[in-house]
Amino acid sequence: MGSKNKLKRFKENESFSNVVQPLRDELLAGRFAHKGAWCEFFGNSNPIVLELGCGKGEYAVALARRFPAKNFIGIDIKGARLWRGAKTAMEENISNVAFLRTQIELINYAFAKNEISEIWLTFPDPQIKFKRRKHRLTNPEFLERYKEILFPDGILHLKTDSEFLHGYTLGLLEGRGDKILYANHDVYRNEGSPEVVTDIQTFYEKQYLQEGKPITYIQFRLQP
Repeated sequence: MGSKNKLKRFKENESFSNVVQPLRDELLAGRFAHKGAWCEFFGNSNPIVLELGCGKGEYAVALARRFPAKNFIGIDIKGARLWRGAKTAMEENISNVAFLRTQIELINYAFAKNEISEIWLTFPDPQIKFKRRKHRLTNPEFLERYKEILFPDGILHLKTDSEFLHGYTLGLLEGRGDKILYANHDVYRNEGSPEVVTDIQTFYEKQYLQEGKPITYIQFRLQP
């Protein structure tokens, strides 16, 4: 993507009512107005669901279409990517989805305790190298961050083409004593997969399927 196109998207994001772009210092200083008040942002008290590392926002928008009684927030640091989801939502007048441009490690500064009902992790970078393990979105440090903002019975979803990340996460959850509600190492070939997992496909997911890659899925709840 050319720099001019990126700049155009950044500028357009500033005009979108469904895009929130707090400064890092604003979050760290506790001056982010939406923390603990996202229901006011959406204008209702419906459950709030996050998609972390949302990319172009395809999953967040599709979930918002499918579940109008829930509010969805796609989170990504790359504004030129999330622009696509935000623009689609604006064009289709989908009012129950928004986008937050920030780093995922700062989510505890953006959301209050027990403010979130579900979290989706869709095709995150598996960070296979040992020295990169701290960046895996299912490592213990991230799981503790999620636990802080989730309802006590909040649900997490991991959908990935990485068999490594699938296996790593299953082993970690079992070792921690967390509750694995459902696990499938190939959702399109094995029966019983939730429809919300197989009915929604991202652009890259379709490519993975064409390449014959299995798509894995885990639904789990963190130990209180």
